[in-house]
Amino acid sequence: MDQTLPHSRSFSSPLHAILLAFPVALYPAALVTDITYLNTAVIQWTNFSSWLIAGADLFAGIVLAWAVLSLFFGRARHMRRRGIVYLVVVAVMFLAGVLNAFQHARDGWHSVGTLGLVLSILCTLLAFFAAFIAYGDANIRGDRT
Repeated sequence: MDQTLPHSRSFSSPLHAILLAFPVALYPAALVTDITYLNTAVIQWTNFSSWLIAGADLFAGIVLAWAVLSLFFGRARHMRRRGIVYLVVVAVMFLAGVLNAFQHARDGWHSVGTLGLVLSILCTLLAFFAAFIAYGDANIRGDRT
């Protein structure tokens, strides 16, 4: 018998998926523009990174608020541990994104540098991990007999 495993009701809203999609797309885009800036030294790439990070931070803040509300008011009480892990990952992603925005606000070569690149990598990995926690098991099918 083919059954779809239940998915967490805390994260299953289409609006939540749309909001989380922004950091998942914008943080990696900022990472790509950081790498491009480090390879070309064309200042416009760091400006582009700054705007991408600002957009990702805006939506990461909204996702963080959603995660807090879902943890306390969500329908899936049995998913509390997963909700806490998700909340921590999103909170660290948001804080790292804010630090990254401050780093990219600096002048010249130091706007990206090693710290900016590391923060962009960290934000990217955390965004992917948050998406995996929230939606990683949405299509898992089990064969139970």
